[in-house]
Amino acid sequence: MKTSTINSAFISFPLYRSAAKSSFLLAALLLAACSASPKVPLAEIASAEQAIANAERAQVIRYTSTELNTARTELTAARNAVLADNLPQAQRLALQAQLSAELAIAQADLLKAQAVNKDMQQSIMRCSKKLSETYPEAPYERH
Repeated sequence: MKTSTINSAFISFPLYRSAAKSSFLLAALLLAACSASPKVPLAEIASAEQAIANAERAQVIRYTSTELNTARTELTAARNAVLADNLPQAQRLALQAQLSAELAIAQADLLKAQAVNKDMQQSIMRCSKKLSETYPEAPYERH
């Protein structure tokens, strides 16, 4: 009888090792899953805040308010997503907020450049007119 008990112990030992290996594997997978969980997008939110601050310093609101307001709305939504523990959504919204603020700056720069261009063209036209009035016989190109 003792022989069968010993045999049953030897038979169950490989099962115990198999269960131990399975438990170790499960623990390793859980640890990997925990470490792969999304993190709060602090860097993205900080970048969006900085881009909005840059747009405000550049007085973008004087030229275009739509993109800057969109950036502010997206940043608020990103913060709310963090509070709701929707971290992928928070990251996406923070990146969108940054891009919207940068777009606001680019749009304002374009409008400023167009205003300068228009002013220069008007100045050239005034100078050309004055020149033609002062020297009516002088050869020059008229635009």
